[in-house]
Amino acid sequence: MTRKLTEGPVGPILLKLTIPMILGIISVIIFNLVDTYFIGQLGTTQLAAMSFTFPVVMTFGNLAMGLGIGASSVIARSIGKGNYSKVQQYTTASLSLALIVVIAFVILGLLTMEPLFQALGVGPDVLPLVKEYMQIWYLGMIFLVVPMVGINAIRAAGNTLSPTLIMALAAALNIILDRLLIFGEFGFPRLELQGAAIATVISRAVTLVAVLIVLRVKENLLSRKHPSLQKTLVYWQEILTIGCPIAVAMLLSPVAIGVITRYIASHGSAAVAGFGVATRTESFVLITVSALAASLGPFVGQNWGGKYFGRVQQALQYSYRFCLGWALFVAVILGSEGQTIATLFNPSLKVVDVAANYFSLVPISYGAVGIILVTCSAFNAMGKPLLALSLSILQLFILYIPVAYVGNYVVGLTGIFTAAIVSNILVGFVAYYWSKKICLKPYEAQSIVVDI
Repeated sequence: MTRKLTEGPVGPILLKLTIPMILGIISVIIFNLVDTYFIGQLGTTQLAAMSFTFPVVMTFGNLAMGLGIGASSVIARSIGKGNYSKVQQYTTASLSLALIVVIAFVILGLLTMEPLFQALGVGPDVLPLVKEYMQIWYLGMIFLVVPMVGINAIRAAGNTLSPTLIMALAAALNIILDRLLIFGEFGFPRLELQGAAIATVISRAVTLVAVLIVLRVKENLLSRKHPSLQKTLVYWQEILTIGCPIAVAMLLSPVAIGVITRYIASHGSAAVAGFGVATRTESFVLITVSALAASLGPFVGQNWGGKYFGRVQQALQYSYRFCLGWALFVAVILGSEGQTIATLFNPSLKVVDVAANYFSLVPISYGAVGIILVTCSAFNAMGKPLLALSLSILQLFILYIPVAYVGNYVVGLTGIFTAAIVSNILVGFVAYYWSKKICLKPYEAQSIVVDI
């Protein structure tokens, strides 16, 4: 807790926080890609079974992230206030809350496994494979949620390097265990999908041990004695008040993408494939902006808690400028080399044309996307998650989906892609306006009510 972010030059601090975050996000991507690659080698049925688990796994991942960011927000603000005893109590209470949530959802998941996946469209030939994987995954869920909360607590203290090293360790271990347990190499049994699940659980278990060591030894963030039940319930309420809206906001994006994909599917499978190529590329090029937004959370939390509102405003302005500059660079690259990039994924002319069309239009709004991500992260760190949730609802469901519906009807795919530009830019302006108003009037901001 000596790594206070309320002192020193703002720009270098943000840079120091962001670089490890970029590497951490890349580690998570590698973790997921390796699982998918190895399962794909087993066959189409196994890959389909793995794909059916993604919505459920993503839902629980978003739940864990929501709890983690909620905990990070209250912890960072307490560090900014200099209340270190309360910081330890918040951290300890956040881990116990994660444990309670895990137990509840493991029971629910195991009891509803078969009807849930049948509702998702899993056929009788694939369902046994899904159950093989998810039975192990559910039982190991503690190793997903609790470390996620712990990692966010470590970041709240201004330490983004240790979480990155932990995630890199988990990714490396997962790669090794996947080879051994999925295919049965070097004398290990060939467990296929079960092996993938066991590899994930073991690697996540290692992260739990590492996170607890960092929390206790390196950061001194854990209380030696758990807070009283009365205090714990108060802390849980504070964390959930922030964490629940964040989790809801994170779940809105895949729902919206599902609706948009349905619109695109009316133009054929090649259009869907091209859209998939474009959005996967988009996720990769926006890693830097996403890392900046994530690293901004601890900085804003500590400075907002310490009432250094000028530093928060300065950090947001630096972040906005970076987002606009990075977006301009990316838009030029994708606009000029879009066809070449799309060809690397799929040589089909129809697929390439759709992806190239996307690259020629949507990247001009990436600066606004960065502003939205940064602003939402700042609002969550300030303890104002409903503002961030409002931005997500405005962007996805009030603008993007309705405008895409009309655009698709009028001009087809170009209309859908134009809808993304319109929603991104308009909400980017709203996000900038709200953040400026709150930073300039921090005391009045406590009573701001935003109507959409």
